[in-house]
Amino acid sequence: MVTRTVDLRSDTVTKPTETMRAAMATADVDDDVLCHDPTALRLETEMARITGKEAALFVPSGTMGNLISVLAHCDIRGSEVVLGNNSHIHIYENGGISTIGGVHPRTVKNNEDGTMDIDLIEAAIRDPRGALVYPITRLICLENTHANSGGKCLSVEYTDQVGELAKKHGLKLHIDGARIFNASVALGIPVHRLLQAADSASICLSKGLGAPVGSVIVGSNSFIAKAKILRKTLGGGMRQVGILCAAAIVAVQENVGKLEGDHKNAKVLAEGLNKIKGIRVDAASVETNIFYFDIEESSKHTAESLSKYLQQRGILVMLEGPSRVRIVLHHQISESDVQYTLSCFQQALTGVPDQNGI
Repeated sequence: MVTRTVDLRSDTVTKPTETMRAAMATADVDDDVLCHDPTALRLETEMARITGKEAALFVPSGTMGNLISVLAHCDIRGSEVVLGNNSHIHIYENGGISTIGGVHPRTVKNNEDGTMDIDLIEAAIRDPRGALVYPITRLICLENTHANSGGKCLSVEYTDQVGELAKKHGLKLHIDGARIFNASVALGIPVHRLLQAADSASICLSKGLGAPVGSVIVGSNSFIAKAKILRKTLGGGMRQVGILCAAAIVAVQENVGKLEGDHKNAKVLAEGLNKIKGIRVDAASVETNIFYFDIEESSKHTAESLSKYLQQRGILVMLEGPSRVRIVLHHQISESDVQYTLSCFQQALTGVPDQNGI
């Protein structure tokens, strides 16, 4: 019988804290479509301040936040956006920019650190003189941290370079900042500085920060005015949304400070796994709360069989292929959970429990 659960599938799996639940129960609310929900306005004002932007808008999800942002910048069907071939927008958001917005993606290869080479980005920008046959490039998208690269952080210097390139060609820059607070903590640089070059950003509140629902998009007043209309068009205009925003306010106030601990736990877990025969982890490259590991061919386990073994002991992981697994830490994973997880991995792969036992 499983008596303990260690959920490492994603940082989206966290449960609302008691403080969040209390804030939700007592939230001051109003109809956020007809006017302005006061708690939503409070959250949006605070997020605009933190990010250094003029305005912010609460949306139900990061996918909707990115979709609204792309459509606001690319408001002519047939526009083109330059983005990473391994980016969340391109792979995991149902192709919404194309199917709903008529926006054409032009991908550039993501490097192992989540960046795209500046010269390749520039080469992907269409020459406006070819508008008779080519889509018109209007937007560049970056992702910080870059999830598929293992939560890698994009530096201020790199983001500024892309921002300058966008300005040079008269384009806008959007940052998928689902985990921008993780980048801020890991780099020791304020969020507003990481987003300074961006015209817009989408920031998830329900990943590392632990809110139950929602994201916020930030940008200029004119951008957010367009975004609010698009949110309603896409079915994201909610009524007494302050109930959700109240939990998000608590998340921003209380959980940013916990991200450093998540990063430390990720590092400890990665280093521990790398010592177990049959697993290969680039522990030195772990920067934030996400990493991947590979199961070596000599191991008796596949990713699926290992996952089933772990699940029987209350440990949940995300499969990324026949021999590849993703691990994500969050504020509801303790140091004790990390040691328990290492013990279970040790026994699964070698048959011998480590000194921590089970």
